[in-house]
Order: sequence, then structure tokens, then C-alpha cells
Amino acid sequence: MLNAFEQAEEGAEHVIRRYRDPKQNLRTQAHHIIRRAGLEPWPKTFQNMRSTRETELAEEYPVQVVCAWIGNSPQVAAKHYLQVTEDHFQKAVQNPVQTTQEKQCQDMSEKQGKIEERTQVLDCHLFAKYSTNNELQSMTPTGFEPVLQG
Repeated sequence: MLNAFEQAEEGAEHVIRRYRDPKQNLRTQAHHIIRRAGLEPWPKTFQNMRSTRETELAEEYPVQVVCAWIGNSPQVAAKHYLQVTEDHFQKAVQNPVQTTQEKQCQDMSEKQGKIEERTQVLDCHLFAKYSTNNELQSMTPTGFEPVLQG
């Protein structure tokens, strides 16, 4: 890209000038390129390429950012450009119960780890506070507080 900029004529606004003429038929040129690649041109070539790219970008960036780059509104993008892809279907048909259970197990494991860490810290504090000669004093089954009747 920098090379093209350096080769541009002084004061040129556009790096690619060959297709700036409104009489140029970009669709025909695109179809020649597609055929040379060994593919068959598809209907609405430019709209479909734009749609594909907008969908790809929407997977990674917020819709307002994508629309600013592409030059349309979220409403136009949703109505005319954003697509449901095969990857979306594949993700949706994964075993959602298993996925949910795995997530719950992971969450519980993380919570258990945090509880164990807190318990160890509490044990250390209790040991330091209530021990004499490095021996933990015994606790009643109800804890340190006396049992209240009533």
C-alpha cells in the first residue's frame, strides 16, 4: 500500500484510479477475476461480498463500529447484510446441556477453590489469635461463643 502511495502522481486523491470512471463496469471485471480463480460468479456479487465481510466483522466488533466502517446503519445491516452462517448453526446444535453442565461444574470448582482459600486464611488467623505455645485451643462444637438458652 505504501508503495502504491509513493508511485501516485503528486496531488492525487486516489491510489487506484483505473476504475474511477463511472463508465467502468466493475461487475464484469470482478466476474473475470472470479472465473480466473476457477469459481462461478454468484448473483449480486458486490452486495454478497459486502454482506459476507460485514457479517465477519460483526463477529469481532460491536455493530456500531462495523456500521461506521461499512457505511450503513444497524437497521440496514440487520435487514440487508448480516447473515446467519453455518458456524452459527454448528454452535447452536452442540449439546447445550453438556455445555451448561460443564460451565456449572467449572463455576462450582472455582467457587470451591475460593472457599478453600478463605478457609485456609481464616484457619491461619484463628490459629494465630487463639493459640498458645503454637497449639490450637480446642473449640466446642458450637464455636467460641457460649450457647444461649431460650
